[in-house]
Amino acid sequence: MAVMIHSKYGYEPPEWVQADARLDRWYKDKKRRAKQHGAFRLENKTKPVYQVLQGDGFNLEKKGN
Repeated sequence: MAVMIHSKYGYEPPEWVQADARLDRWYKDKKRRAKQHGAFRLENKTKPVYQVLQGDGFNLEKKGN
């Protein structure tokens, strides 16, 4: 039987532990790069509340003829 290793996701085979570690590093790097460039948020796709309340620079009411 394969050796099972205790990781933060439970007991897994060594290959899965390596794959989990690789994915965790990839996700951490992706979050860091997104934060660095301000491109997008991975966790929350909605606008912050303060932008909705104060407006974000678009005057939708006055748009028109």
